[in-house]
Amino acid sequence: MHQGSCLCGAVSFSVTAEPKGASVCHCGQCRKQSGHLWASAYAPETEVEITGPVKWYEASKTAKRGFCPDCGSFLFWKAHDEDTISFALGALDGPTGIRLEKHIFVADRGDYYDIADGVPQKD
Repeated sequence: MHQGSCLCGAVSFSVTAEPKGASVCHCGQCRKQSGHLWASAYAPETEVEITGPVKWYEASKTAKRGFCPDCGSFLFWKAHDEDTISFALGALDGPTGIRLEKHIFVADRGDYYDIADGVPQKD
C-alpha cells in the first residue's frame, strides 16, 4: 500500500492497488497547475481512498484535477469516462519502488529544459 498527502496534511490518500503507468506529463495544463511538470501513476478509483477536502477543477470537458484547497497541492487527475484516478507521485510518503515508464505530451514541454533520463517519450 502507498500513502500520500498534500503539503499541509489536510488531504491524505492511500492506494491499495499496484500503481500503473508512472509518467511525467509535460502538457500545458500540468505545467501551469504545477509550475513545471507533473509525475503521476494511476490505480482503479475503488482502490484509492481520499480523506480531506479535495477541491476539483474541470480544466477540460474530459477530465478534472483535484487539489488541496488550503495549500494548493495538485494531487489528482480524473478522466470523466474512466474508472481510474491518477495521483501525484511527489505526494507519496517514503520510498515507493515505483519507476517512471514514460514522458507524455513532450511536444508541449517548456523550452527551458531537456529530457535526458532515457525514459521513453510520447508526443
